[in-house]
Amino acid sequence: MTPRNFLVRGLLAGLIAGILTFAVAYIAGEPSVDAAIAVESASSGDHHDEATAEHTHDEEEGGTEVSRQNQSTWGLLTATVSTGIALGGIVALAAAFALGRIGRLRPSQSTALVAALGFVSVALVPFLKYPATPPAVGDADTIGARTTQYFVMLAISVIAMIAVVLLFRALVGRLGTYTAVIVSAATYLAVVILAAQLMPTVNEIGDFPADTLWYFRRGSLITLATLWGVIGIALTGLIGKLYTQESLTAARKDLAASL
Repeated sequence: MTPRNFLVRGLLAGLIAGILTFAVAYIAGEPSVDAAIAVESASSGDHHDEATAEHTHDEEEGGTEVSRQNQSTWGLLTATVSTGIALGGIVALAAAFALGRIGRLRPSQSTALVAALGFVSVALVPFLKYPATPPAVGDADTIGARTTQYFVMLAISVIAMIAVVLLFRALVGRLGTYTAVIVSAATYLAVVILAAQLMPTVNEIGDFPADTLWYFRRGSLITLATLWGVIGIALTGLIGKLYTQESLTAARKDLAASL
């Protein structure tokens, strides 16, 4: 049960997750992206001639244009697979570090817990405060500020999750598992809810169609859940199988030594 074995299996789980996430993102997310692009194109139709002239001039100067077809297929696949592999490796290393440090859990159980806590702190909580926005939504002048706010919320969520895990370890011996879990979860919720209330609110939707925005954000959340869920399930299964193999090997060695 070495970090290397965890990492190899995490990369494999991430590859599987990346491929499956591509399929989900293509089905659940790309139609709303196309709809958002159509809204953006329609809203800029009044000054279309001047912008088109400048764009054509830029292309003639040697600019590179990636077709929408390539963006939604090979580009999306490259993004989901590379993200999945990287995230799978990170989750695997975190699971290796957590092994034996979170209660009396088996390796597969602690791995599943690490993946679940990672999804909540890294993906879900920041998304709930600053959800994804499609093309044509948001002021270009505030991109830097909005990005900073998102990463600040992400950092608060992750740090709070690490802190409550340490809190759980400190409380479980005195209060028992059930009470320690309740206190730790309540502490995390209190911290992130307070942070979300204090962080600036972004409201730059304008007259963008509400249904298109909803479908886009729903598809984004489904895609995130798929990525993290498949990594968690695949990695848990692979680590469980590894633990079984290692246990059988150790048992055979003990039996041979006793003869």
